[in-house]
Amino acid sequence: MSGSAALNRSAAMASIAVALLLVGLKAWAVISTGSIAMLGSLADTVLDLIASLATLAGVWVASQPADEKHRFGHGKAEALAAMFQVVLISISALSLAFRAIEQWIAGSRPQEAEGGIVVSVIAMVATLGLLAWQRYVISRTKSLAISTDHVHYQSDLLLNLAVIAALVLDQYAGISGADPLFGLAIAVWLGWGAWGASQAAIEQLMDHEWPEERKSAFLEAVARHPEIKGLHDLRTRTSGDRDFVQFHLAVDPDMTIRQAHVVMDEVEAILHGEFPGLEILIHPDPEGHIDPKDLSSEDLLANR
Repeated sequence: MSGSAALNRSAAMASIAVALLLVGLKAWAVISTGSIAMLGSLADTVLDLIASLATLAGVWVASQPADEKHRFGHGKAEALAAMFQVVLISISALSLAFRAIEQWIAGSRPQEAEGGIVVSVIAMVATLGLLAWQRYVISRTKSLAISTDHVHYQSDLLLNLAVIAALVLDQYAGISGADPLFGLAIAVWLGWGAWGASQAAIEQLMDHEWPEERKSAFLEAVARHPEIKGLHDLRTRTSGDRDFVQFHLAVDPDMTIRQAHVVMDEVEAILHGEFPGLEILIHPDPEGHIDPKDLSSEDLLANR
């Protein structure tokens, strides 16, 4: 197992452990308080557990080496795991919104706020520890699945603060309806988080191009080689923690195949120094060459 794969798995296992702890505590708190905001927090934590299991499966599959049926590796398993999390978060948000509206209409109020507040504080402490470890892992591996999990647990901090505020306002400030109102706000927050988390996963699944800043840094690295006369047909994509790039390089047309191959190797060495782990495919062209696909039908006829 590679170092990145081991770190990703450790973050996924830590997420599962925290989720198991919080599910037990919040289930007790829901029974004790009857709080809709706490119920929303419990539902979110249950989905955290399921999503963390999906994350573990995703990073495990993504860490598997390329094989005969998956020549580009299994990196997109992380994007699939992230999309699974997005679906779960969306379902949780809708269910919580309906429950909050029902509670508002019924006029029910939570009881024994102290237990819910204590549980929420414990949840925040455990979540802060998990987030710290996830940040370290993400800085080392750039894992999409762990990043999506990280975003979800970041929202949990605000969610637990909202639960505390709802219980305090309802029980101690006597503001009726605070609990379902905060529950509805949590549902909206979860929905917004699901939308944001889906964007990076969709980009990977659709082979989205690199950001312009990264492509500019890539072109600057290639341009440092003195034998390169030009570059075109650059294509980039990311799959899991692996980046792929292919392009055409123009070189002196009088070079032998061996000389051009040496130049390609030197360019690859430069790029690997700037972009570790990059998968590179280079097609050499003689300077001034125009690919047939870039010509109009009249140009093709003229070149016969």
